[in-house]
Amino acid sequence: MAWEIVQQATGQMEKVEPPKEKNPAAVSLGRLGGLKGGKARAEALTPEKRKAIAKNAATKRWGRAV
Repeated sequence: MAWEIVQQATGQMEKVEPPKEKNPAAVSLGRLGGLKGGKARAEALTPEKRKAIAKNAATKRWGRAV
């Protein structure tokens, strides 16, 4: 792959573009999962577990214990 990138960058090989079309069935299925994912996960967690996850996220983001 690196060799092909170098060849394309130096103009020795034509750039190959991936197809722009997406499968509509796959798009709708992915969107369906994305719309319900976070909410469904939050409902499945206990309040204590959600609090632990939030504390861990804050620690990672801000670099100190909350």
